[in-house]
Amino acid sequence: MHNPSPARACGIDFGTSNSTVGWWRPAAEPLIVLEGDQHTLPSVVFFNSEERRPVYGRLALSEYLEGYEGRLMRSLKSLLGSKLLKSETTVLGSAMPFKEILGLFLGTLKQRAETEAERSFDDVVLGRPVFFVDDDPQADREAAQTLAAAANKIGFKDVSFQYEPIAAAFDYESRIEREERVLIVDIGGGTSDFSLVRLSPERRQIDDRQEDILATSGVHIGGTDFDKQLSLQGVMPLFGYGSRMKSDAPMPTSTHLNLATWHTINAVYAPASLRALQSMRYDIVDPTGIDRLFSLIEQRAGHWLAMQVEQGKIELTEGDRYLIDFARFEAGLEASLSRDGFETAINPLLERIRGNVSQLLTSAGLQHTDIDTVFFTGGSSAIPALRQSIARLLPNARHVEGNRFGSIGSGLAIEAKKRYG
Repeated sequence: MHNPSPARACGIDFGTSNSTVGWWRPAAEPLIVLEGDQHTLPSVVFFNSEERRPVYGRLALSEYLEGYEGRLMRSLKSLLGSKLLKSETTVLGSAMPFKEILGLFLGTLKQRAETEAERSFDDVVLGRPVFFVDDDPQADREAAQTLAAAANKIGFKDVSFQYEPIAAAFDYESRIEREERVLIVDIGGGTSDFSLVRLSPERRQIDDRQEDILATSGVHIGGTDFDKQLSLQGVMPLFGYGSRMKSDAPMPTSTHLNLATWHTINAVYAPASLRALQSMRYDIVDPTGIDRLFSLIEQRAGHWLAMQVEQGKIELTEGDRYLIDFARFEAGLEASLSRDGFETAINPLLERIRGNVSQLLTSAGLQHTDIDTVFFTGGSSAIPALRQSIARLLPNARHVEGNRFGSIGSGLAIEAKKRYG
């Protein structure tokens, strides 16, 4: 960077699970502190109906878990490209469009960044996945337009985009000493994105890097999908998943699927859903599991459960076992999650990820042995089975660890400096 003054614009990595804001300054950490002393703000909103206000991030999760009445919304980014985005939901007793909730969260990121930086930001580079929506270019365009419109509405005058894995590549490039062919593996909460890029110290100064991007691809698999599979494999059987009906058919699974998926948990509490379960109870051979399910619904413990499962996934990246205590539903009840069970549960997802990476190499005209480095970023990139499956695919590549939650925001800060000065 020839110009040593701080950047005029910021970069925002609006993530499925966590978000960051990057701002380039000479010789300073590019990520802005957003909550307490943390550079990440979990992408969570809790509408506290007792105090009639929205709260965000870790505070939102803790108020929800402390038992305040209200509505918790997480994985907001998953709304982009989904049918839900055109609809509304009930918040604090009145209807609010999902688009507005998205805007509230983005507005909070902007306001916190400006307070911390002691300046306003009029322009922004937003990170975006390679595909918001797989195999539907029209829906993908709409998702990007929706995000841009939300950013304009909260006060950003000029809004531009950069692919998240490309932003991560720029972060990595700021530290290398020779030219490398790098596969950026960005496993976020909602998507897995891959980019093959040519990086070198000499090329950092070039503004248009289009020809250094050898290929990009992505697939709609992320940390929340790993959570879901772990939940269905290790937890939901205790709550009736897989129970037999007297007709010998398996119990319908929609409630369990909703419980195992962050943004559909609230659907389980709907009166119609509860009535359907109640009418089913008498047709189940062994009602033990469904009775625990009623207890869970009565306690509205769906999000609590999802957080236990997510913690289990995190613990199983280091350890072999993780116990979840379910005494709140039944004395002595616990789920024992194992790394082996988790890896078996997510193997079909890993197959799809591997297939996607192979396709990427083919489209770039490269062999599996041509890749120098694999750069891992994103919260779920630490899962050992995921790393091993990519290592088997690319035998010559060394593995480099990015800042799991910060590489993209840091890269977007570099890009915002380039684009806006």
